[in-house]
Amino acid sequence: MTLTELMKMYDFTGRSVVITGGTGVLCSAMVKALVGCGANVAILARSPEKGEALLEEIRAESAGPGQAIIVAGDVLQAETLQAATRKVLDEFGRIDALINGAGGNNPQATTRPDLTFFNLPEEALRYVFDLNMLGTILPCQVFGRQMAEQGEGVILNVSSMSAVRPLTRVIGYSAAKAGINNFTQWLAVHLAQQYSPRLRVNAVAPGFFVTEQNRALLTDPATGELTARGQSIIAHTPMGRFGDASDLLGAVLWLLSPASAFVTGIVVPVDGGFSAFGGV
Repeated sequence: MTLTELMKMYDFTGRSVVITGGTGVLCSAMVKALVGCGANVAILARSPEKGEALLEEIRAESAGPGQAIIVAGDVLQAETLQAATRKVLDEFGRIDALINGAGGNNPQATTRPDLTFFNLPEEALRYVFDLNMLGTILPCQVFGRQMAEQGEGVILNVSSMSAVRPLTRVIGYSAAKAGINNFTQWLAVHLAQQYSPRLRVNAVAPGFFVTEQNRALLTDPATGELTARGQSIIAHTPMGRFGDASDLLGAVLWLLSPASAFVTGIVVPVDGGFSAFGGV
């Protein structure tokens, strides 16, 4: 394989990608990278106005053929996803890839001195499971159906290090992300065997990245210093730092590209060595 052929694998010109949770810190970096590589990206958002600032940044930064649009949709409401599918097809003609980036936690589903495991509210736990698990399965059903009809496509789920090594306190989030890993493997086999071997499903499992959701848990808002939890994480991360959103892009682009054409059903850690370290 020549260098030209290799580089062409990462040319996404003419390919369309749907991404949920696309306005978040990590997924907005994915959006920008894909548009920069020529892709047409549909950012699914419950509140389309939230994505306007991101679109302005993309327009200012990108000079290539790729473009991004905001499409209204809720990952927990199938009818809005079906409407979003029609919108994406009207705009781009096809759907080549789906990134399931929507997810998160709920403070009421996290143990603390004043909230024990035995008192965690059912509704908080249900919210976390629904957002992370159902919020991944439903988009796979709706957008995945379109790819199955095409006979090709790529689905990329977003897992977490807490799926592999459950973190203290975040019971709902860790269990839900563990479910994402299992579902990723199941769907990879199902789509390849029942529909087309050119349908692939994989996941990335980020380690510790500072986002708006976890910033206060990892750093002191007043001083900017690491909290005790942040210090513990860095002590167990051999590379000695938190991840930057750009650290995810190599794995994401590889898994979406033809360079990984024989890769399906895997979960790729992007964690600075956290999953490899035994603590000693």
